[in-house]
Amino acid sequence: MSKSAKKKAIMLGVGLDSDGHKRITTGENFALVGGSKETHEVMTEKAVKINEKLAAKGKKLEEASCEELDEIAHAVGLVRHAPHKN
Repeated sequence: MSKSAKKKAIMLGVGLDSDGHKRITTGENFALVGGSKETHEVMTEKAVKINEKLAAKGKKLEEASCEELDEIAHAVGLVRHAPHKN
């Protein structure tokens, strides 16, 4: 991979509830859109905590494995939703 084709990663959060306001928050590696005031604040807090935990490991988002991200997400209170099985 050439230096100009560096790996990039971004977290995207979408709040599906609404109180009529449009909210957008961006950071170095995340974009959060929508949600009520409370939902948007929770998404922002979790994105910041994920970045803090990555920094504590000396890693950037694009350097973390899926397993590491799963562990970090769980540690900040995010839950993986499994698809329905019929």
